[in-house]
Amino acid sequence: MQSQLAAVGVEITVLLGRSTMPMQQLLRMGRGAVIQLDTQENDEVWVLANNHPIARGELVIEGDRMSISITRAAQVADYFATEQ
Repeated sequence: MQSQLAAVGVEITVLLGRSTMPMQQLLRMGRGAVIQLDTQENDEVWVLANNHPIARGELVIEGDRMSISITRAAQVADYFATEQ
């Protein structure tokens, strides 16, 4: 018998970075536009569960597939301190 906990859905999101720009600039963007993020190539990413930070990780690229290697637990205060 499957437990009720196993049936609960959790949305996992990986946040690569953030950017702030005027709405007018955003509206002018079209296909192929590039949005510069506030992170560097080797920076840790945030792993969110239902929009709540749970872990930090490193992006792993193998061929045409991307994955995340979890490196440590997230510090919630750090996540909210970096929001703009």
